[in-house]
Amino acid sequence: MASYFCPCPRGMEAALAEELGEIAQNSTTLKVHNQVPGGVHASGDLLDAYRINLHSRIASRVLMRMAVTGYQNENDIYDLTLAQPWEDWFTPDHTIRVDVTAVKSPLRSLEFTTLKIKDAICDRFRDQFDKRPSVDTKTPDMRIVGFLDARQFTIYLDTSGEALFKRGWREETGDAPLRENLAAGLLRVAGWKPGIPLFDPMCGSGTILAEAAQMIQGIPPGARRDFAFERFNDFDPAPWAAMKNAITPLPLPETPTLFGSDISGDMVAMTRHNLRCAGIVFDVPLKQIEAQQVQAPTDFPGIMLTNPPYGERIGVRGDSTLPEDEMATSFYSALGTTLKQRFAGWTVFLFTADLGLPRLLRLKEARKTPFFNGALECRLFRFDMVAGYNRREEAKPKNV
Repeated sequence: MASYFCPCPRGMEAALAEELGEIAQNSTTLKVHNQVPGGVHASGDLLDAYRINLHSRIASRVLMRMAVTGYQNENDIYDLTLAQPWEDWFTPDHTIRVDVTAVKSPLRSLEFTTLKIKDAICDRFRDQFDKRPSVDTKTPDMRIVGFLDARQFTIYLDTSGEALFKRGWREETGDAPLRENLAAGLLRVAGWKPGIPLFDPMCGSGTILAEAAQMIQGIPPGARRDFAFERFNDFDPAPWAAMKNAITPLPLPETPTLFGSDISGDMVAMTRHNLRCAGIVFDVPLKQIEAQQVQAPTDFPGIMLTNPPYGERIGVRGDSTLPEDEMATSFYSALGTTLKQRFAGWTVFLFTADLGLPRLLRLKEARKTPFFNGALECRLFRFDMVAGYNRREEAKPKNV
């Protein structure tokens, strides 16, 4: 049994723990442990690492713990790293990359600590094989991750390789694409499940729609890419192939439940292309239309989930001659009116770094959940569009 740490976007820890619990239902060995800021601890055998990499939509990586120790200085970190049997997992012909993160560590230089870890790995291989791995920071075969808190140092071997949000299908993006694992986490937090109507009226390059569509079709997020564990020494491809062969596609929907639109025709075309690359074979209706002009795409309520534009991105959606703040006020005021008048009964989720968004929409949020998009602090605002919203606003008295 190995200990694993699955990092995720900050704020998504509970959603990831829930997802890992669902993945563990198909394993007798995978156990989900505690959530910590930035991820979830789990344990299991090596096949469980394969399983998480294949099926987790929210994890950023699956890190296998090699060792943990208290430390005083960089020499303690070097010694622990040197003592690990790296040769059991890879050879000196593999390329490596070392990354270190720290929270409240007393050490002065993470760069120096990273160098000490790299030196320890290379020294161990040189002592045993008279040959050392080369460093490749762009496309390494193996990634080693160190984590430091105030007292402890943990060293991990990354089983994933490229970050898990890189699903292997995206060929085109817009200016500010949402990462796939963040989009998947937002879908889970919003309570969306296949069968519930979902509408993204500012779909950009289509990340939210592609994640939802793969879930409807039963395509695991890792089905179209490779992983670092496939390059481990003694990797047995048979159980991995069996795990992938056990994937059963779900029946295709008879009527559309996913809908998207964007003011940019290029973005609509990009979304259509990305859906094809993601293996989606059923119809996802897409329109080129301004968000303020959209209508509810179904006769019964569903979920609207979108990542609205901000700053200069609003300029491509309205009168670019207006100052940026006036443009935002005009855009969101019109959007708020549309939501009230045309989306009665819908649950609307807007993911944004603009914490004043409800005021601009002139709507009171039912809930706001903090998340981080990289280092950017954001909120997922929920608005319950009750049926009463579509009543006419009281007529204002005319000037006499």
